[in-house]
Amino acid sequence: MTPPVVSAPRRVVPRAALVLAMALAFVLLTGLLDGGKGVLPLRLLDQPRFPVANAWPGLLSAGLLLAMTRRLLLSFGLAYLLQGLIYGVNALKVANLGIPLLPADFRMVGQLRKGGMHLLAGYLPHSPWPYLALAAGVLILVAMWRLEPPLFARRTGGKRLAAGGALALLLGSLLGGWGGWTTVYNGRVLWLEPWSAASTRLHAGLLSELVMFHLQYNKQKPKPDRAVAEQLIGQSAAALRRHVHTPNAAVLPDIVVVQSESFFDPSIMKGYAHVDLTPNLRRLAAHGISGALHVPTFGGGTIRTEFEMLTGLSLRYFDNLQFPYLQMNHKLVPSLVHVLDEHGYETVAVHGNDPTFWNRNTAFKALGFQRFVSQSAFPTDAPNDGKYMADSAMTDEIMRQLKDSGPPQFVFAISIEAHGPYDVDPKDTAARDAIAVPAGIEGKNKRELQNYLYHMRHADEELGRLAALLAKRQRPSLLLFYGDHLPALTDSYRIDGFVDGGNMLAQAGTWLLVDPHAAGRPVHEDTASWLLPGRLLAAAGIHDDPYFALTELVGPPLAALTRAPGAPQPDEDAATRRLDRSMASVEQLRMTRKLQPILARIVGPVAPASMAHAPSPTPTAALMSARP
Repeated sequence: MTPPVVSAPRRVVPRAALVLAMALAFVLLTGLLDGGKGVLPLRLLDQPRFPVANAWPGLLSAGLLLAMTRRLLLSFGLAYLLQGLIYGVNALKVANLGIPLLPADFRMVGQLRKGGMHLLAGYLPHSPWPYLALAAGVLILVAMWRLEPPLFARRTGGKRLAAGGALALLLGSLLGGWGGWTTVYNGRVLWLEPWSAASTRLHAGLLSELVMFHLQYNKQKPKPDRAVAEQLIGQSAAALRRHVHTPNAAVLPDIVVVQSESFFDPSIMKGYAHVDLTPNLRRLAAHGISGALHVPTFGGGTIRTEFEMLTGLSLRYFDNLQFPYLQMNHKLVPSLVHVLDEHGYETVAVHGNDPTFWNRNTAFKALGFQRFVSQSAFPTDAPNDGKYMADSAMTDEIMRQLKDSGPPQFVFAISIEAHGPYDVDPKDTAARDAIAVPAGIEGKNKRELQNYLYHMRHADEELGRLAALLAKRQRPSLLLFYGDHLPALTDSYRIDGFVDGGNMLAQAGTWLLVDPHAAGRPVHEDTASWLLPGRLLAAAGIHDDPYFALTELVGPPLAALTRAPGAPQPDEDAATRRLDRSMASVEQLRMTRKLQPILARIVGPVAPASMAHAPSPTPTAALMSARP
């Protein structure tokens, strides 16, 4: 008997209904996976645009896969699995750093093949269950590929190709940041708090948050107001002229800068308020300048603080630069290093890690370093402690780089011993176990806090040893030491809290500038990482750079505004807001190298840089001098 002929429309309708049902299930499951209150499944009844927009990138991916494979369950399952991986990575970042994923985080994928895998892998879960679940998902997808029948014929008269092409175009335009998507992904249609990725994620969903921030950063190019910048410079012109025409030091000191991984003074935590875990820092601070250091990151993102320190540019004014070394597209970036090079310094960076991680090998060339001594150049017997190279090895390498004759030297050293995660046993577990922790911090949190404090105390010990070694040299020198950010001990912070009762993302670190050869008077000074180079140049007796002189003059009131992404911002009075807006234009012009002509016109010509190289008395007077 011949089976009845089913017309094409009758075949299309049930298949379309099946696809729509699968898409609805995908939206609901995405809301469950997300967990944000704005995209939970029941929100389809009162604000459907929120859960649909959050699932839309996955739906486009599933549709494209369906056009390619013709298998419905396989396509939606694979799209959901990939989406689940994104949510898993987000959960790891929130657990370790307290903030959700941002579009710039995806630039880290390229770092996996550049020496970053060993560092980032330390944050992966140690339990086997997530990996078993992932493996099970992959096996299910393989079974679907082999067993699931196609939903439609291979040949569709060009309809499959047209649908796949349209879906690919839509998905590509979304991932590429096409501005047309802002009609859906914006603060009026969805929930966007540009100052808080966490709040945006909670209301709009993780995927919508990623898309909105991607669209915001993609189109948000800083547009400086030249007139406002000229007004600020003009108001400071007289003081700037006095500063830049102050004679430079006849002889310039060697400068050693240590960026200490995750270093901070634990006395800002309630449980350690009356415990001295940084004796060398305190001892040296009694003879130098020290205080709180406001930095633009928390728990990670070292290069954000590093970029500010080396350029004197505040990332507050460059929202599109989340990971500056990975996004820099200038062959030459204005920096402290270039200024020192103009004054005859030999400049070298030292870091006991892979030089390609964070793209430092390329970025350091743009910033002006003459040499970069990385992990492979250290002695083969350089010790590790825990997972990474010991700070003692870095101190030894700094001293190897310093010469006893010739031009002045600038050594910028980046430590790594205290890098997280803090679940790897150190070399001396007995010393680690002897470290007391506040009541209430137990189990895994206790062990991680002890591991961190073990390494942090080594950093303090090496600070003291380095200062002593520099003091024995005949050449004058300056030592700048600071922490790049607080460690990602989020659970311990939530349990114990901080002395000031503040948010962990808003806590300041610490810094120290000292002349190892002389006992000066102590000066307490709170500042920000982008203001350090101006302070360092003034202490070294280099006064003729008008931009860094400007940061010395007008920057201090802005220091406390430097905070990690997502941190609550301090209250600003009207004068500070005006200064903040003006400084934004100044720095944006500086980044594009359009500021120098303005400075030259308003401030006037500056005498050529001093190139003196002979030894001289220690720079204590310059170090302790008041601001111009």
